[in-house]
Amino acid sequence: MQIILLEKVANLGQLGDVVKVKDGYGRNFLIPQGKAKRATEANLKEFDARRAELEAKQAEILADAKVRAEKLNEAVVTIAQKAGVDGRLFGSVTNADVAEAVTAFGVPVKRFEVRLPNGPFKAIGEYDIEIALHHDVVTPIKIVVVAEA
Repeated sequence: MQIILLEKVANLGQLGDVVKVKDGYGRNFLIPQGKAKRATEANLKEFDARRAELEAKQAEILADAKVRAEKLNEAVVTIAQKAGVDGRLFGSVTNADVAEAVTAFGVPVKRFEVRLPNGPFKAIGEYDIEIALHHDVVTPIKIVVVAEA
């Protein structure tokens, strides 16, 4: 299936690229999420007419991500969880918990923007993670998991 990308898609292409993808990926993911359109003559003409508008929208999204990244750069966020005497947590700290804590810190972050390279945290301690606010904007932060009093 030939599609026109309406925004930058990781490992696929930039805004305006006409790429070939598997039918299911295009039909079930890219097109419903508004990331792409089928590459027909009518859609190509429509895209050329709207190209400046789409580029401005993507530049605005990137600028917003950079502003949020500056606020978060090298931030230290503390999360309190119930833990046993040996330091192991009852449950775990997931990306949703991290997103909630960072949002409470003052910078809105969605669950899917949090990257936990080794999975959820299962013990108290300090963890270095990354927040991917945009494809081109990734900022490191430190998460400190402490025992709840």
